[in-house]
Amino acid sequence: MSLDLLPRTVDVAIVGAGQAGLTMSALLRDSGREHLILERRETLGGGWQDRWDAFQLVTPNWSASFPGSPYDGDQPDDFMTRDEIVGRVRRFAERILAPVALETEVQRLTPLDGAGPQRFRLETSRGPVDATDVVVAAGGFHRPRVPAVAGDLSPRVTQLHSQAYRNESGLPPGGVLVVGSGQSGVQLAEELFEAGRDVTLSVGRAGRMPRRYRGRDVFGWLRDVLVHGAAHGVGLPTVDMLPDPRLRFAGNPHLSGHGGGHDTNLRKFARDGIRLVGRVDAADGERVRFAPGLADNLRFADRFFDERFRPQIDSLIERSGLDAPSDDREVIDFEPPEVADLDLAGEGISTVLWTSGYALDFGWIKAPIFDEMGAPRHVRGVSEIAGLSFVGLPWQLDQVSATLLGVRRDAEYLADRLTRRP
Repeated sequence: MSLDLLPRTVDVAIVGAGQAGLTMSALLRDSGREHLILERRETLGGGWQDRWDAFQLVTPNWSASFPGSPYDGDQPDDFMTRDEIVGRVRRFAERILAPVALETEVQRLTPLDGAGPQRFRLETSRGPVDATDVVVAAGGFHRPRVPAVAGDLSPRVTQLHSQAYRNESGLPPGGVLVVGSGQSGVQLAEELFEAGRDVTLSVGRAGRMPRRYRGRDVFGWLRDVLVHGAAHGVGLPTVDMLPDPRLRFAGNPHLSGHGGGHDTNLRKFARDGIRLVGRVDAADGERVRFAPGLADNLRFADRFFDERFRPQIDSLIERSGLDAPSDDREVIDFEPPEVADLDLAGEGISTVLWTSGYALDFGWIKAPIFDEMGAPRHVRGVSEIAGLSFVGLPWQLDQVSATLLGVRRDAEYLADRLTRRP
């Protein structure tokens, strides 16, 4: 239910009414904790509302489950469109009577001094709210990130970030340079290519996941590792195992839910006609230079699943005695040539589509809890300041934390801590 009047004090304030915030709300409701959700948007649906027209989930429909509200449709193994997942979020908020204050932007969050029960003040666009506990459910994708090199491109070229992209017909005629090979970049490159565009894809260091592995959708196996892995001594790599903390914000591994779901193999893209280039290194008007290393980036994408997830899945299959077919993935060994630079005008490229991810923006939280990358220091979402926690962060615990599979698990951990404390 949308609140017309904003309370002056509340037990728990949740910032953000997306999947993470509503999951937290349901868990707190079940435990009897008074709470309020503050949402800056005019409508419910979270960040899904920012996606392009033909967007579909990369996780199967069954993954779009909330506490007490599992997916109950007749296509569990299909992949929801943007509007379908937005609608599901809204219906869940209505079902649990989520106490949401829409059009209420939190502009400043400050710890309070004093002996009172309220430990935080949230200054919002509709007035202040004091809270005993705060759960920041704003995720980790806040501000579209466009590299500085964009300023060196010719004004002739149309530039936009993927958040502003809606459909192929909205772009000027001509070829498209897509910069970034995470989930969004690879899906948009494929969409544009299938629409008849000449597409050049700038490949970074993002991994690749198979759509299906050993007879099942790969996310089915990941769910089993999350739910049953501990009983068999199997678990996913956690954030403390990363060799470099910057890897928390690497591009998400790519695969697609379009057309019933399929692999997005960059070597196949190149074989079929999408031109692959390395990272954008520099630009001077119409000329764009690319860093060497395309072959290395493709090898990284090829190895990603086998190094990051396959050992855990295979171990679970073996230790639990499951009957699963052997690995029958297609091997594509096409090796595209390295491209040092391109003349955009000469190649007929009219648009640069930046699929370069997002930057964190927690500047509104006035507390010394952030690292050099602007990410909060925390352990499983619990910050260094008592009462302030986070849910939905990339790598909050492991790589699935910011996915539909991981948000509920991480929220349950935080809700348990909140409900156990007097």
